[in-house]
Amino acid sequence: MKHFLSLADVSDLNHLITSGIEAKRNPFADETLGKHKTIGLMFFNSSLRTRISTQKAAANLGLNVIVMNVGQDSWGLEMEEGVIMNGTKAEHVKEAAAIMGRYCNIIAIRSFAELEDRDKDYAETVFQQFKKYAEVPIVNLESATRHPLQSLADCITIEEFKIKERPKVVLTWLPHFKALPQAVANSFCEWMNPMNVELVITHPEGYDLDPKFVGKGQVIYDQDKALEGADFVYGKNWSSYTHYGQVLTQDPSWMITEAKMALTDNGKFMHCLPLRRNMKVADEVLDGPRSLVIEQAANREWSAQAVLKEILLGLNA
Repeated sequence: MKHFLSLADVSDLNHLITSGIEAKRNPFADETLGKHKTIGLMFFNSSLRTRISTQKAAANLGLNVIVMNVGQDSWGLEMEEGVIMNGTKAEHVKEAAAIMGRYCNIIAIRSFAELEDRDKDYAETVFQQFKKYAEVPIVNLESATRHPLQSLADCITIEEFKIKERPKVVLTWLPHFKALPQAVANSFCEWMNPMNVELVITHPEGYDLDPKFVGKGQVIYDQDKALEGADFVYGKNWSSYTHYGQVLTQDPSWMITEAKMALTDNGKFMHCLPLRRNMKVADEVLDGPRSLVIEQAANREWSAQAVLKEILLGLNA
């Protein structure tokens, strides 16, 4: 694996899932794989699970870890080509990425959507520029359109907890008062498509995702109908893709409650976290036996370790 920006960089998904599960059973089996190598973690946005899980996974593999909050620990970075740099950004990505590629064997980046210009967000300029100028493997810690390490952790979690060979997995939109990116929802759909699951996506009208991510997923606008017989319920809010970045509704009836979960086939609840209690999901669900959110978050360490192992194997070949 040269880079890890999306599912397209994965040659064998089942192998990657198995590798994550094996890392969970024996975290230090490959503790010398990253010896004398360095990973730089660059955060353009705040993080809790992503930062800690990736740093821990890197340490499990023997990597040196450097963490940087861009704009606080470093200069602000200009991403556009051919601009007159007379604004607030003091350094261009051409120099910054190139020199980081000399310091680090792997660079991992987290950068969110601005939700103002869809074409700009979906062009993933930050990642493409680092890929172009750093000349080392780039890992996606969440971008404007995808969150692949989260999605791999989701795959691991479903594989661990499924009791049917082909479970029904429902991605449901949740109410929120401000605009959030489509990244987690996009990525979840993208990774569920090759899995042996029945994928259903439910949301209010106007919240359809980019069709290239939906794939074979069935879209149902009636949440109650979509939840019927579900084995896994994955909750997430996202803003409109068609009316880009807009909040079209805050309908509280889309919150997941115990009554909603009763429509499922003893289904388990999943969410990437963080979430706002009793706005998106009721306490009774989060604190009850149906909730997998803690196990799911813990699996972020093993998804990161599986990916970093594949990249290191390539670097060491």
